[in-house]
Amino acid sequence: MSESEFERKVFTERKKKIEQIVALGQRAYPNSFATTHTLAAIRSRYDNATAEDLETARTSVAVSGRLMAIRQQGKAGFAQLQQGGVKLQIYVRKDAVGDQGFELYKLLDIGDHIGVSGYLFRTRTGELTVHVETITFLSKAMLALPEKYHGLADVELRYRQRYVDLFMNTALNEGTPAEINVRDVFVKRAKVLAAMRHYFDQRGYIEVETPMMQPVAGGAAAKPFTTHHNALDLDLFLRIAPELYLKRLVVGGLDRVYEINRNFRNEGISTQHNPEFTMLEFYQAYANYHDLMDLTEELIKFVAMEVNGKLTTNFNDVEIDLGKWERLSMRDAIIKWWPDYFGASPTMEELSDEQKLATRLADAHEIARSQPNKSQEQLNTFGIFVPIEMDLRDRRKSLGHIIAELFELLAEEHLIQPTIIYDFPLAVSPLSKQKPDEPDWVERFEFYIGGFELGNAFSELNDPEEQRKRFEMQLAERERGDEEAHQMDEDYVRALSYGLPPTAGEGIGIDRLTMVLTGAKSIRDVILFPLLRPHKKTEAESAE
Repeated sequence: MSESEFERKVFTERKKKIEQIVALGQRAYPNSFATTHTLAAIRSRYDNATAEDLETARTSVAVSGRLMAIRQQGKAGFAQLQQGGVKLQIYVRKDAVGDQGFELYKLLDIGDHIGVSGYLFRTRTGELTVHVETITFLSKAMLALPEKYHGLADVELRYRQRYVDLFMNTALNEGTPAEINVRDVFVKRAKVLAAMRHYFDQRGYIEVETPMMQPVAGGAAAKPFTTHHNALDLDLFLRIAPELYLKRLVVGGLDRVYEINRNFRNEGISTQHNPEFTMLEFYQAYANYHDLMDLTEELIKFVAMEVNGKLTTNFNDVEIDLGKWERLSMRDAIIKWWPDYFGASPTMEELSDEQKLATRLADAHEIARSQPNKSQEQLNTFGIFVPIEMDLRDRRKSLGHIIAELFELLAEEHLIQPTIIYDFPLAVSPLSKQKPDEPDWVERFEFYIGGFELGNAFSELNDPEEQRKRFEMQLAERERGDEEAHQMDEDYVRALSYGLPPTAGEGIGIDRLTMVLTGAKSIRDVILFPLLRPHKKTEAESAE
């Protein structure tokens, strides 16, 4: 029997059960049930009460939830209710609920929603339980739930059917490993957002909202999604970042602003990327990137304590200490993690001079090529390194682009513990302010945890003439085929012409931060409904 045939059979059988339930005097789908307690409140208040205490008090309760287990033995039975991620046992006796009540109990299936009233007691095994006196039918599960002990095991099916994933892979009160407690992940995600709002609200920031449909895609290097407004006959872009609008607000006198926003980038899907994602972005007037380095460390520590109550977290089987941070310039990071099989590390001088670096990369190429018995890791690194060396030698890319690519290749994977990487090449930072003593480098930093970037910040470029030149450089990149290069935003340049004070801004990925704080291995595990490829039907489904 195919899955579809089985589901149709179950649906038909349960439809008949609803008719029988209605015949017992119950409503098929009632619109309410009056409760006195949530299951969580009962657990919190009575988990430590003794059998004697419960017997003396004879506490009456009315609770509701989804049936997750049913055991019937003759004229009595036990069942398990689940509500809000918490489970509680109920005990149903025919002489307590009456003939009709017990007939209703026998018509119930795992997955149904019911309401019960009765009193609390402890069973002989010490389990806190509701001794049921009345049962009210609330809703029928018309499809069979996945097998109890494995939950919803198929990873892709979990993402497609998050509604099943949430109630099947919830482990509270059962001792199941925390990593599959899906509900807990999303509760923590909500706490991340609440903690961030609290942090910024307490420091005089104003939460704002900026357009999600924009006439010019700007604020980040990314390929946008496009759409069209029919009434105005206007092509628009889903925003790739709110940056240029938030800085307009700083021009307008809102000195401290933040937005928790949804961004959209027309890029691939991976364990670290989803085309629709959530970011915190904030700006502070009269501050620079050094100020935001301090703020970033403080913010992440605050959020970790609010969400987990501690500064350590386990991510990819490594304990990460969010209380200890390292700061390195991008060039320092390349030097630190330069592989031995490439020979001696380049000097800071070589990483600042195109000709000297080209010579160093050519030497490293020859040294690595002559190495006998190369490991797979060396072969992989070498395979990426060679085109980088050729691009610099043939001047297909600027020195700044090469430095950024070397950093990603050699250093990024090593940044497991919290690390701030600062001072980026001007060529890859069109909105950042240049360093006064090194015009080819800008006051920008990114911070990394767990081997990937979580945030990007810089001292904002506030010279309108220089900004126009940077946009023109980006337009030249677009003409050479770079679809991620910035477009010209004339209105933003005009806004800068009214005067943007010295300002620093930062964007932090909420999804990735949640991954780190919950130990999730994929970004899809922290997004309720991630984007997925269309479902491919099986041969049986196609035949039907």
